[in-house]
Amino acid sequence: MPSISTKPAGQAFIGLGSNLENPLFQIRQAISLLAELPDSRLIKQSSLYRSAPMGVVDQPDFINAVVHIETALMPQALLRALLEIERRCGRIRTYPNAPRTLDLDLLLYDDLQCHEEGLVLPHPRMHERAFVLQPLMEIERDCKIPGQGLVSELLAACTEQRLECISPS
Repeated sequence: MPSISTKPAGQAFIGLGSNLENPLFQIRQAISLLAELPDSRLIKQSSLYRSAPMGVVDQPDFINAVVHIETALMPQALLRALLEIERRCGRIRTYPNAPRTLDLDLLLYDDLQCHEEGLVLPHPRMHERAFVLQPLMEIERDCKIPGQGLVSELLAACTEQRLECISPS
């Protein structure tokens, strides 16, 4: 596993999702690739969850998870690394909310709030999605989303969303 460099390390949470080409394999492979990121260390991973698609609902269910990493990569560099992992795993971007082999979302990076080209932190809409909030709360019980509130309170508003734990961490 790569070690942390002497640069200050940030705490990042990454959401994972897949609903094509053996989603369980895709998520497990992505977690392995995240553990190999340079100047980074995988701290914790959530259980795997099955969730119904949102937006475009006529597609297979998703497998989701969240990981916590410590990284010396700055947010933009981390995002580029995530996009490269998606590409290596066969991600093709066709239209918003389309079925996908792998989706990696940078959810949180420390308490950073930013709106840069290609990068919004915290990730927009994460506070409305049980498939992000439940695994996030599992690995960081008292997690707070800057500008939104406690994950546990936000999750309480998502009770209508179908979410099933399929593989405890």
